[in-house]
Amino acid sequence: MSLRRAFFLLALCGLLTALALAGLLWTGCKAAASQYPLGGVSIGTDGVMTSLPGPTPEQLRLLRVLDVIALLGWVVFPVTGLGLAGALFYRWKLKEPIALLLEGTRRIQAHDLDFTLPAVSADELGQICGAFEGMRLELLKTNRELWRQAEERKRLNAAFAHDLRNPVTVLKGSVKLLRQDPSDPQTLDRLENYTVRIERYVEAMSSIQRLEQMPVKTAGVSWAVLRSELEETARLLAPSLDTTVCGPDGGALQIDHGIFLTVAENLIGNAVRFARKKLEIALALEENTLILSVTDDGPGFPGQLLQSGPKPFARSEENGPHFGMGLYSSGLLCRKHGGSLRLENRAGAGAAATASLQINFKP
Repeated sequence: MSLRRAFFLLALCGLLTALALAGLLWTGCKAAASQYPLGGVSIGTDGVMTSLPGPTPEQLRLLRVLDVIALLGWVVFPVTGLGLAGALFYRWKLKEPIALLLEGTRRIQAHDLDFTLPAVSADELGQICGAFEGMRLELLKTNRELWRQAEERKRLNAAFAHDLRNPVTVLKGSVKLLRQDPSDPQTLDRLENYTVRIERYVEAMSSIQRLEQMPVKTAGVSWAVLRSELEETARLLAPSLDTTVCGPDGGALQIDHGIFLTVAENLIGNAVRFARKKLEIALALEENTLILSVTDDGPGFPGQLLQSGPKPFARSEENGPHFGMGLYSSGLLCRKHGGSLRLENRAGAGAAATASLQINFKP
C-alpha cells in the first residue's frame, strides 16, 4: 500500500471514529439534560395553562456545561482522531525506514559499508530503502575495485622496481669493466643490449595495468647466447661465488628473450643472496619446454614458502628477503609463458628454483 493511500485510510478511520464518539457524547449530554426541568407552560386539553417548574440556578449551570461539552466533542474528537491517525501512520510506516536510512547514512559517513539495509515494505519508503541498499552495494563494489587497482598498481610498481634492479646491477658492473678496458667490444655490446632491454621493459610496463598483462613476444635465440648471458649475469651478480653454467651447445629456440632474462636474473639474484660458496645454473630442453634451474648451497627455502608458494611483499623471519617480489613475479611470468616455477630444497645442496618456459608459445 502506498504512503498516500495508507495515510488517507488512517485519517478516514480516525475521523469517522472521532465523529462517532462526538455523536455519542452529544446524545449522552442531551439525555442527561433531559433529566432536569426546563420550565415553560403546559396547555391541557381543556385549554387550561399550567406553569412547569423551571431549573434551579445550579441545574441551569449544569445544563450549560452539558451544552458546552456536547459542542466541544465535535471539535476535540476529530482533532484527536486525526492526531492519532498521524501518530499511527508515523509508527507503522515512517519510523523504521527513517531509522534504517539514518543509521545507514551514519555508517557510510564513517566509511563502513559492511552492512545490509533490509527491505521493510513495498511502499515509497521501502523503495527508497531498496535504492539506498543498491547504492551501498555499488559503493562497496567501487571501493573494492579501487582497492584492487591500488594493490595491483602497488604490485606492478614493486615488480617494476625489483626487475630493474638486476639489469641496473649488470650495467654498473659493465661500466666498471669498461673503465678498466675501454676497448672491450663485449662490454660495449652488453651495455647496448641491456639499455635496449630496459627501454623495452619500461615501455611494456608503462602500457599495462596489471602484472598479468605483460605481453609475450617470442623470437629466435640460440642456446649459445642464452648460456653466454647467464654466465655474464652470474659473473656480475655473484663475482665471489664458484659458478657453473651448463646447457646445450648448438641450435636455437623460440622464446620471449626478455621474460627469460628477467626470470633468470631474479632466480640468480635470489640465490646469490644466500649462497655460501657455490652457484649452479643449468639449461635443458624437455620435449617442448625450456628448463632453467638455479641451485645454491645456502640454508634453503623456508617451509612456509614451499608450502604456500611465493607471494608479493612476503618476508621470512629467519631469512629476511629470501623470497618475495622476485620469486612471485618470476612464477607469474613463467605461467604467462605457458610454464611454471618449482621451488624445492635438495639434500646437502641448498635451495633449487626451476623455471619452465614453453617453446613457440602463443598467448
